[in-house]
Amino acid sequence: MRYGFAIDQRTCIGCHACTVACKTEHEVPVGQFRTWVKYVDKGTFPNATREMAVLRCNHCTDAPCVKACPTESLFIRDDGIVDFDRTRCIGCKMCMQACPYDAIYIDEETHTAAKCNFCAHRIDQGLEPACVQVCPTESIWVGDIDDPNSGIRKLISIEPVTVRAPEQNTSPNVFYVGADKAALDPLVAPVDQTYLWAEPDVLRLQTASELPGDPITNARTTLNTSHPRPWGWKVWTYLWTKSVAAGAGALGALLVLMTGTAQALVTTVAPLIAVAFLLVTSVLLIWDLKQPKRFVFLLMPWMLNKRSWLAIGGIFLGLYAAITGVWFLIGAADLVGVADFTSIITILAWPAIPAAVMAAGYTAFLFGQAEGRDLWQSPVLFWHLQAQAVMAGAGVLLVAGTVLDVAGEGFVSITWLAWALFIGTAANLLILAVEYGGQHSTRNAAVAAHMITHGRYKSAFWGGAIGLSLLTAALALVGALNEGLGLLAVLAGVIAQASLLIYESVYVKAGQDVPLS
Repeated sequence: MRYGFAIDQRTCIGCHACTVACKTEHEVPVGQFRTWVKYVDKGTFPNATREMAVLRCNHCTDAPCVKACPTESLFIRDDGIVDFDRTRCIGCKMCMQACPYDAIYIDEETHTAAKCNFCAHRIDQGLEPACVQVCPTESIWVGDIDDPNSGIRKLISIEPVTVRAPEQNTSPNVFYVGADKAALDPLVAPVDQTYLWAEPDVLRLQTASELPGDPITNARTTLNTSHPRPWGWKVWTYLWTKSVAAGAGALGALLVLMTGTAQALVTTVAPLIAVAFLLVTSVLLIWDLKQPKRFVFLLMPWMLNKRSWLAIGGIFLGLYAAITGVWFLIGAADLVGVADFTSIITILAWPAIPAAVMAAGYTAFLFGQAEGRDLWQSPVLFWHLQAQAVMAGAGVLLVAGTVLDVAGEGFVSITWLAWALFIGTAANLLILAVEYGGQHSTRNAAVAAHMITHGRYKSAFWGGAIGLSLLTAALALVGALNEGLGLLAVLAGVIAQASLLIYESVYVKAGQDVPLS
């Protein structure tokens, strides 16, 4: 059994009765919608037309929101309806990033995720969804798509139908009859200054000029809902703090294994930096939750969705925190002369490296589950995160090693870290060249990348992400080749952090700026 919708746009009059019924049935807050009607105008007077589309959750057979939700708040019922349990929701907004249809929002009153749930409570009572019951033209069909005798199955079998974002391969169960492409494809019809009866949200206005549009029909959106970015500064700052934590620990462990040094920089300072930045990372992640008190759900194995990389990532961060925490305590004991624990630190260095690699890199898989954000679906993202971790960790250790004067005789560690910073920065620049110098697999990703390199973020990208990285690499190389110029390497370490923060902010924002509805 597989419930689905079929919406006949040939008979839809755009009266918004479905929207009102839905808001009334579910007590949806003002300004938020589970189902809504989008208007798109084409042509110019007197040869103008208006197209409409009823938009909502697509109740996908392969629902990306269900896979991404860390606490199984979203789930697929036996009848195919994608429903949600707000009592389990932590408000992480991962489902919003996973949905390619802009169908999920954070309810302003409950601070949990919400969306069209097919009026599951009505279905269980043998009733139709509220929107179906009130539609004056009977344009909304509902039923079991798997049943060959159902009306909806017969309709979609004899009429040509389309679905939204078929390239996402989610197998959506909302089918459109007679819908115009401009109404279903948000890249074809950018907003034109204003809506019919409202002002567009700021983000849609800012990005309108960067969308490809359709120069032949001059399609433009004249009515739609607001969809602000789910993730903001806390998330792009988290990417940086996590890079510092992973890089500092990994490089400290490599220094121990490759040089055999017992300097305080690697026995105590490196794990301390890792633990401190992991703590900041955790604070940022919890702070960004709409239900921060429910972060404890992520500590309960029976609550976790084992397919969600947000949940898996928390496990990797916890494991890495445990290793670096023990490492710091042993190093501190050794530093104060309790006993010689150098051999134990050497043993801990081995598991610290793979733990650091996964602490840095799990976000690539997490972003991979954000199927609505094509820019983040990059095959090189895992390696980019590793390069950024080396760049961030080496930079912070260079500053700590010089300022705290724990480098040791001959500045061996400073020179080694300067080389590490140079290599990490060079790798970062190379991956940026690959990422933004080639073709992208989808139009969504291409539009977001163009925003970064040639659009509204070009100054930050070329001046901050590229320019500051080039300066970092040059200073790090000079510092590595001239042991007496350690302060140059320190300066490089500071500039590296600025470069990474600027890039992370651009990357997170641009990925969310491409409209999905």
